[in-house]
Amino acid sequence: MKQILTVTRKELRSYFGSPMAMIFIGAFLIATLFSFFWVDTFFARGIADVRPLFRRLPVLMIFIAAALTMRQWSEEQRVGTLEILLTLPVSTTQLVIGKFLAVVALIGIALALTLFIPITVALLGNLDWGPVIGGYLAALLLAGAYAAIGLFVSSRTDNQIVALLSTVLLCGVFYLVGSTGVTNFVGNEVGEILRAIGAGSRFESIQRGVIDLRDLLYYVTLAGIFLVLNILSLKAKSWSAGEQTLPKRRGVTITSALLIVNLLVSNVWVYPLRSLRLDLTQYREYSLSKATRNLLDGLQEPLLIRGYFSERTHPLLAPLVPKVRDMLEEYAIASQGRVQVEIIDPAKEPEKEKEANQVYGIRPTPFQIAGRYEASIINSYFDILIQYGDQSVTLGFDDLIEVKQEGGTVDVQLRNLEYDLTSNIKKVVYGFQSIDMVLASLSDPVEMTIYVTPDTMPESLADVPETMEKVVQEIAAQSNGKLTYKLVNPLQADSPMTPQQLYDTYDIQPFAASLFSNDVYYMHIVLKVGTEESVIFPSGQMSEADIRNSVESALKRMSTGFLKVVGIWSPPATPTQDMWGQTVQPLSSWNQVREALSQEYEVRTLDLSTGTIAPDVDVVLVIAPQGFTDKELYAIDQYLMRGGAVILAAGNTVITQDPYMGGITGKLITDGVAGLLEHYGITVQQGMVLDAQNEPFPMPVIRQVGNYQIQEYQALNYPYFVDVRSTGMAKNNPIVSNLAAITLNWPSPIQVNPEKNANRKVEVLLSSTSKAWFQSDPTNIQPDFDLYPDSGFAPPASTQVYTLAVSVQGTFNSYFAGKPSPLETTSEEGGTPSPTGPGTIEQSPETARLLVVGSAEFLDDIVFQLSSSMSGDRYLNSLQFVKNAVAWATEDLELLEIQARGAESRVLASLKENEQSFWEILNYGVALLALLVLGGFVAMRRRNEQPMELLPPSAVSHQRSAKAARPKRDATSSEEVQQ
Repeated sequence: MKQILTVTRKELRSYFGSPMAMIFIGAFLIATLFSFFWVDTFFARGIADVRPLFRRLPVLMIFIAAALTMRQWSEEQRVGTLEILLTLPVSTTQLVIGKFLAVVALIGIALALTLFIPITVALLGNLDWGPVIGGYLAALLLAGAYAAIGLFVSSRTDNQIVALLSTVLLCGVFYLVGSTGVTNFVGNEVGEILRAIGAGSRFESIQRGVIDLRDLLYYVTLAGIFLVLNILSLKAKSWSAGEQTLPKRRGVTITSALLIVNLLVSNVWVYPLRSLRLDLTQYREYSLSKATRNLLDGLQEPLLIRGYFSERTHPLLAPLVPKVRDMLEEYAIASQGRVQVEIIDPAKEPEKEKEANQVYGIRPTPFQIAGRYEASIINSYFDILIQYGDQSVTLGFDDLIEVKQEGGTVDVQLRNLEYDLTSNIKKVVYGFQSIDMVLASLSDPVEMTIYVTPDTMPESLADVPETMEKVVQEIAAQSNGKLTYKLVNPLQADSPMTPQQLYDTYDIQPFAASLFSNDVYYMHIVLKVGTEESVIFPSGQMSEADIRNSVESALKRMSTGFLKVVGIWSPPATPTQDMWGQTVQPLSSWNQVREALSQEYEVRTLDLSTGTIAPDVDVVLVIAPQGFTDKELYAIDQYLMRGGAVILAAGNTVITQDPYMGGITGKLITDGVAGLLEHYGITVQQGMVLDAQNEPFPMPVIRQVGNYQIQEYQALNYPYFVDVRSTGMAKNNPIVSNLAAITLNWPSPIQVNPEKNANRKVEVLLSSTSKAWFQSDPTNIQPDFDLYPDSGFAPPASTQVYTLAVSVQGTFNSYFAGKPSPLETTSEEGGTPSPTGPGTIEQSPETARLLVVGSAEFLDDIVFQLSSSMSGDRYLNSLQFVKNAVAWATEDLELLEIQARGAESRVLASLKENEQSFWEILNYGVALLALLVLGGFVAMRRRNEQPMELLPPSAVSHQRSAKAARPKRDATSSEEVQQ
């Protein structure tokens, strides 16, 4: 090993002994910095990511390795020193490895000098260091493979230019063989083999942050094969052609061949082992999460996942097929046989293609492929079927991929494959479950206690106790002894649970029989499974179906096997008339948010005018509440009092069409939920927040061209579209942890009353920047460039941070406590009102959750349309925020964790143009300084070090004695031989 390091130091000294090393490192740094900041437009991308730094390294490394290795052996052969070098007491293997390490070390030094780039990115944003580590490791492995190829080629010629061109050609072949330009001409199966051989495709696998044993072994094999060939090539130069050396030549050749074959066979043997890898990404993006594994462990029936992938598909989709296959194999392995994975090409299996078309509605998608001389259309499959029992769901290519355009190139990647698969598996699995399966899946028996007082029940509810017992008795009969129940009258003297104990233990309060009577009654059910307890507040008309629905819904919520139900209320789409009496269709609609939630939940449209919400609804989403009476407010209030979760998009301003002037105008909401929220300690102010940090808005602008006026649309700063970045989001909150940014349109500020929320958990989710200001007039939302030519809006008198969204969890007091229920009816003769359902619940349990967003329009379809025209898919962040909020409200945090993995905010800090120039110039300055320091260090080392000796000490001593005894004229010759 000492002799190997001696050779390595000698070669490094030869590099740094001339300007070659410094020129090489300087050119490499300039090319890297220019490519990163200018070609890949780092600041314009606005993402804290350094993957563009490694994107061009596979091609750049070809020329670097070729330039550094071209003279290693060819120069030795040209000047005639190779024979002398091979006769020294240093083995050929040590010489080859020493030169190899010298080349890799020089490339490693050049790569190390680029570390200030990821450090800069980490200072400006939240950088994931996993891909950074993977990128540098991949670069070193690739450099080692190319260096081994270059050394072998250099040993076969004495011409440096021939060695350079041959190395570039051979390394280029290894790079191109796995590139899309080659694999596009073959099918998926052959293309996958070529990608396994290609050095560039393997590089992409590691630089994403996943250290796969197969990739490591590939690069070790590639380097090992060419190092063996290099050693064999050098040994062959010292062989004679006689019969005496034939056994030695044959033995060395056979040994080398066996070593190469073993390396190749090991790659073939390891290739199917897809699980031998290490995920270095911050959130383990490429490994199955605990939530997914728990879901697979709970499967009671076989789950089928079938991928439909055409052999001939779009070139940008072909590289994604192996990634999908690898992920599906992970599911099969983690399920321990409960998941069956099938990958088929429908063109080769007509029967399954017919089944896919007729049964599952899966059809090929036409893709346009542009060739060098023509453009063609191909029909290709890129779909996944998930089937469990009689439930199934399909995912098309538009559900699985995301398309990004960077620097004029289109990048197609899988969106979040695990999240898409797990959420849909959960959907089919939970949709297949029945109440019998829920009871069977519970690890502990269910104890049900019915607290009811038949003697004090109102006349309209006199039959309820009997109905409750009947329903519970039927469910218990089907449970095979898994459910037991008992009836308790808390008002009896011998009751095992007194009213005070009920309140202290479960927060259960009796219902008032009427406003004019002191009589109270109980009508509650308590479920207990192991140590977990849940209180059921029956609702509706208290029919047998209503009670059964309440009990079954509670059992489902206590288990982990049912699809959650999201109830959505949005304003009815009522047409209006303009000033000329023509019908005008409503401007707003909320179809996209319904569609997004329906992918993971059962979505229902709520009718709040009935005053009740079904008990099987797990979370209520109210969008732009308006036109509410006491019945709508009562429905929301009592749902919250039952321990439910409510999400309110409750800004005080909605956007409507201006019937007189055209365009849009703001409308103040006065009949929404302001009073209800104020009772809960949350005030949504009358007015809007404007922010200097905002999303552009396409506005009509009049431009004077000669004698003509031309109206055109331009993207202008629109402060009513408040752009909330990571600095304005709650830290470590699952609702916003995976959001890069979110835009709140025409938001109203929110104030939280600290006294009313003293015993609740309150968290501010979204806030404006400190450059935001308040506008009390909600109707004036158009810019006025006549009065304010610079921005179109009046400059703010003062600015501050405004709260835009909050979440509250804890015990709430009812808005209708001590008030008549809106559901009570009075007989025609007058008299005491009688309830049509259960009485008013005056206090909620601690599980009640409330989330308020100060914008009613951020989920509007028309807003999404405007945002997509200006900012691409940025509007998806609003949909993701709602999905996260629903997951938080239903305590379904496992899927939220999957979605958050790898999606942590990677947005750069907002920088002005001069600040961007500062950071760019700083990086160039650091690179120059590092280069100067390295040059000075090398010069100092060369001045202090003695010449290196490749001979052992005894031989060196003998040589020096012989040199001293010789005539002086031979000293120079001897020294040359030693060097």
